[in-house]
Amino acid sequence: MLERLNQAMEHIEAHLDRPIEAAELARIAVTSEYHFRRMFSALAGIPLSEYVRRRRLTMAGADVVAGERTLLDIAVRWGYGSAEAFARAFRAMHGVGPGEARRTGAALRAQPRMSFRLTVEGSSSMRYRIVRKESFSLVGRRARVPLVHEGMNPAIVEFVQGIAPAVRERIEALSDQEPAGIVNVSDGLAGNRAEGTELDYWYGVVTGAEVPADLDALPVPAGTWAVFETSGAFPEAVQYLWRDVFTQWFPANPYRSRPGPEISRTRVSADGGHADAELWIPVEPVGG
Repeated sequence: MLERLNQAMEHIEAHLDRPIEAAELARIAVTSEYHFRRMFSALAGIPLSEYVRRRRLTMAGADVVAGERTLLDIAVRWGYGSAEAFARAFRAMHGVGPGEARRTGAALRAQPRMSFRLTVEGSSSMRYRIVRKESFSLVGRRARVPLVHEGMNPAIVEFVQGIAPAVRERIEALSDQEPAGIVNVSDGLAGNRAEGTELDYWYGVVTGAEVPADLDALPVPAGTWAVFETSGAFPEAVQYLWRDVFTQWFPANPYRSRPGPEISRTRVSADGGHADAELWIPVEPVGG
C-alpha cells in the first residue's frame, strides 16, 4: 500500500502545473477515492488539496524569485485565473506578496515533497475483529463540531452537558445491539482530517427499534466493520487509536475505509483518567 501511495505522490509532482484529480491518484494507489483522501490526511497531517496547493505555491515561489517570467505568466502556470487570486494565495502561504518577494528577495516558505515509509515502533499489537452488521439506525442527538486531535473537545463537552439527564436515559434505553449503550459518533467529515475541520458528532445508540419523533436519527445500511479495542489514559488512548488505525492498520491490512459513520464506544473511569474503548470503522476488502 505504501509503495502505491508513493507512486501517487510521484504523479502529483509530475502534474503540479496541470489539473490533478483525486480519482486518478486513487486509481494509481489501487483504492477508492474516499479511502485515498482519508489515508492521505491521516498520514500527511493535512488534506490532499492543501498539500497540492502548498507544493504549487512552493514551485511558484521559485519562479517568482528567478525573475524569468512575468507574475501573470507564473499565476497561470500554477493554476490561478488572475494575478490577484495568485497574489492572495501567495501571500497567505509566504507572508509576502509575489511582487514584493521579487523586489526584495524576501524569505519564502516551502512545502517539501512528501513520501511515505513504514516505521516500526514498539512491540505492541492492535486488537481488532471484523464484524458484518445488518442495517441499523443511529439514534440520539447530533451537533456540528470542529475536529480536535488531542485533548478534550470543548464543543463536544458543551453539547453533551446540554443534553438533559432524562433525555440521555431515554436514548440509552433504545440500545438493543452492539456496540451496546451510549456511543460517540463522527460522520460527515468529507475525507478531511485537518484540525478544526467540521463534522457531525452524535451522542446516541445503535438500534433497530422504532425511532422517537423528537430524536435525531441516521439510517445506516448493512456492511462490514473493523472493530478496534484500546485501554488507557483518557482521552489520549482513544485519540491515538484513531490515528493508529489510519496510519498503521490500514497500510498493513487488505481493507480500506468506506463511507459511513465512525463509532466510538468509550467507558471512562469514575475519576475520568482512564478509558476502555471500542472503535468501529466501516470498511470493505481491497478490490471489493
